[in-house]
Amino acid sequence: MNRPIRVLIAKVGLDGHDRGAKIIASFLRDAGMEVIYTGLRQTPEMVVNTALQEDVDAIGISILSGAHNTVFPKIIHLMKEKGLNDVLLTGGGIIPETDMQKLMLLGVGQLFAPGTDTKEIINYITEWVKTNRTF
Repeated sequence: MNRPIRVLIAKVGLDGHDRGAKIIASFLRDAGMEVIYTGLRQTPEMVVNTALQEDVDAIGISILSGAHNTVFPKIIHLMKEKGLNDVLLTGGGIIPETDMQKLMLLGVGQLFAPGTDTKEIINYITEWVKTNRTF
């Protein structure tokens, strides 16, 4: 690759717990990725527009509010609408395994539970981008 992997980390909705998102952002930066952190209270539209403007390779959504079955499908829909077909949508938080499987069937990438080894997340994003993005 000719440039670092660019990842957008976002908190959607009223979920105000951003410690995990900030920790992941820090680990991704330490791994050599360029990270854009949107901060709290983003809408799906704001996230997708920022992803488009920043030309990101991946979007990571941190969600602890239980709204994952609303947020991820809305973001996937908007990504398709805007032509972001080669951008990874991944994330993590409090998401039951059965919901993770349903979201992945809709096109969401791997989702990570609290306590996941950060190396696993870094490797997943890195390998996905190498396989699916062209520069």
